[in-house]
Amino acid sequence: MSRAEPRFETTWYEEVPKVELHVHLEGAIPHKALFELIRKYGGDPSVPNPEALAERFRYRSFPQFIEQWTWKNQFLREYEDFSHIAELTARDMAGQNIRYAEVFFSPSSFLRRGLEVQELTQAIRAGFSRVRGIEIGLVADLVRDYGPESETATLAKLREVKDLGVVAIGIGGSEHEFPPGPFRFLFDEARKMGFHTNAHAGEAEGAHSVWDAIRLLQVERIGHGTRSREDDELVRCLADRRIPLEMCPLSNVRTNVVGCLSEHPIRRFFDAGVVVTVNTDDPKMFQTSLAEEYRLLARECGFTKPEIRAMILSAVDSSWLPDERKATLAEEFRKDPAWSGYMLLILSRYLVGWSEEETKEMNKNLSTARIARTCPLTTCAGCPGRSIFKWSA
Repeated sequence: MSRAEPRFETTWYEEVPKVELHVHLEGAIPHKALFELIRKYGGDPSVPNPEALAERFRYRSFPQFIEQWTWKNQFLREYEDFSHIAELTARDMAGQNIRYAEVFFSPSSFLRRGLEVQELTQAIRAGFSRVRGIEIGLVADLVRDYGPESETATLAKLREVKDLGVVAIGIGGSEHEFPPGPFRFLFDEARKMGFHTNAHAGEAEGAHSVWDAIRLLQVERIGHGTRSREDDELVRCLADRRIPLEMCPLSNVRTNVVGCLSEHPIRRFFDAGVVVTVNTDDPKMFQTSLAEEYRLLARECGFTKPEIRAMILSAVDSSWLPDERKATLAEEFRKDPAWSGYMLLILSRYLVGWSEEETKEMNKNLSTARIARTCPLTTCAGCPGRSIFKWSA
């Protein structure tokens, strides 16, 4: 391989321990795996190869994104499909050092395709259980478009599998067409069953949608909340009542909710004292990762590492983990060597003249070092590892 290749680098944004509170399982399918599912079910001429998915997943508006979301879901037809994508999603998150996640899934969308809610939930949990190093809670994302009667029936089925780690009920779908008011009874019933509550609001609709989610549905957290910026009183309410926002900056850019990342209101909300968390929404449909979200927020919105650490801890505190586990997790984060901003970086084979095989071995050593938090090479006298590792704040 050429000596002019770019350096291999593992950055602080990957290494720092993280929490994600708003990620949709069906939007987190790696492109290769989704392409395999498309082929499994007869193919689609618009997607001749995995690379074509990246082109298909480009949007001019939120409604167009919903169209692509619906198109993609037709290739999830069996319970094992869900176990498979759940495992891949968990591995991807664990690879970014995401220690805890609350993952949304849309059971009613697939009930209409013949997959029972209870068995679907079991299949997803089975996939997650194959991956170590990450805890995952499930959030059942009900669909506005199906109406309150249908989704109340789905809620009754979810009650039967609550012990599989279904921690909350949310509502998504076409926010711009279906206001939250008719779902008020459903959310009251969900709370009686012991579920936490969330609503997508202020994404495709304005500040009034967020007000309705707070006043009518009485949700604990708001998914997105981006357009809360249109109402100063609402921003003050969010800050005063400590209602967390599950913000998904790059998602909002990709669906043209905001024009560019530097225009995103997350900086304004953070400075106003709103509880802000950072999430990816549908990472493989928006070509992002949680590490990338933080990296770009630092570059485009001026977030410092102390501010990013504060948002990570806000995510821990805003999670639906038991209070005791929240405290333990926050303490684990603070004690992690990467938390303070120090980590190992591989600079480049160009500087050392390593072969490809030697570099692969170093990558394996780095993986080991990440677990042990020590480098097995830097303690050896005369080892070239000393010249390729550096401590970076």
